[in-house]
Amino acid sequence: MRTMTMLCTIYCCLSAAFAHERPDKVECTAIKEKIRHIQSRMRAGYTRAQGERMQQQLRKLRLARSKKCR
Repeated sequence: MRTMTMLCTIYCCLSAAFAHERPDKVECTAIKEKIRHIQSRMRAGYTRAQGERMQQQLRKLRLARSKKCR
């Protein structure tokens, strides 16, 4: 009985740890995909105004990636 209680406690702690980690991975993947999408659009050509907006978006996304993705 005591072993079962200990196993349940460990399982709950591990579940909480992985549950917290998963959204970060999903968000990190989304940020990386957005960066790839903007870079792809930039390779296709753009006006000066579009380029400035895309560069601004890239700066924000890269900052977010450096904070969230390890």
